Amino acid sequence: MKRVALYSRRIIPGAKAPEGLSVAVESVSGMPDAGIRAVWSKRYEKLGLVVLGAVLGLSLLLARDYVQAPRTELTQEQIDAAVLHTLATKDLPARAARAAALIGPSIVRIRSDVLDAKGTQVGDDELGIGTGVVIKEDGTILTNLHVVATAPRLFVTFADGLESPAVIVSAQRDKDLAVLKPLNIPDDLQPATMGSNQNSSPGDEVVVVGFPFGMGPSVSAGVISGLNRTFKPAEGAPLTGLIQFDAAANPGNSGGPLVNMAGEVLGIVTAILNPTSVRTFIGIGFAITIESAGTALGMPPF
Repeated sequence: MKRVALYSRRIIPGAKAPEGLSVAVESVSGMPDAGIRAVWSKRYEKLGLVVLGAVLGLSLLLARDYVQAPRTELTQEQIDAAVLHTLATKDLPARAARAAALIGPSIVRIRSDVLDAKGTQVGDDELGIGTGVVIKEDGTILTNLHVVATAPRLFVTFADGLESPAVIVSAQRDKDLAVLKPLNIPDDLQPATMGSNQNSSPGDEVVVVGFPFGMGPSVSAGVISGLNRTFKPAEGAPLTGLIQFDAAANPGNSGGPLVNMAGEVLGIVTAILNPTSVRTFIGIGFAITIESAGTALGMPPF
């Protein structure tokens, strides 16, 4: 059987190439310059990609080493020194100011018609002004009963200036507490945050916000002077379980909140003690605890 001839790819000088192979050789040796450049361009492109990959890999390794490099931790002495420097060089906001700002949007001014013996309105004096605090988003207001008990009409003014008529919806005489419901409320009304006296102690800082003698809202600061106090008002039964405080309070503060430094309501300012006939503050005020207020009014614990 006739075998097919095999030819070496190596070109021997002077040797005569088989027919048909010369065409193939000539087509390679005669390749245009543009074709050669295209081949080398592809080779350089691949080489560039390899180099770029190597650079990126090296960069990632360096970045990892930087992130994982140990960092110097601050010592307690350095932290203490930084805090002391800040305290010495910066004017920090007062704690009482911060508490007043937190409770401020929930304070309301209560105005009642004051009538003489003939039933004639005698105008707005301190007898017809009190304070309340918003305790629910629906506008429910907590205040003292003696502020609103005999008023033929009630008006409340919210922190944004909106004034609205209000009515008494609940009262507890033995706790001197009343709940009011305004006819209109502001948009985005902010109720107060109720606190707890479970951990309250004499010496704790407190703030009173209200409308003493109709001026306000006014802020005064002090401390809790004692707990579980008893006070006998001019009329009615003694009030028990009271918080005694020394933050200034005067006629017009009644019904307003006694708050801690977090702006949380601890009690409702209800009375001041002055053994003379002058109805002004001499350093002893009393507030009904917020726990007593919730229980007396049939509300769940705050």
